[in-house]
Amino acid sequence: MPITVDIDVMLARRKMSVGELADRVGITPANLAVLKNGRAKAVRFTTLAALCEVLDCQPGDLLRWEAEDAAEG
Repeated sequence: MPITVDIDVMLARRKMSVGELADRVGITPANLAVLKNGRAKAVRFTTLAALCEVLDCQPGDLLRWEAEDAAEG
């Protein structure tokens, strides 16, 4: 999929664990892992907004688009 999720980058910058982020956002660590590892097919805007609030960032800090060719190579 050409959308890449960079939650791990923001977690490292904020020195926050996956478990702490999941607790603060209000989702399970398993669901956060699905999103973080790029296996999610969709994300609710409410979840994205909560992630941005907790991580003090913009949606573009968490999501980026890559051309299919670049993603495969």
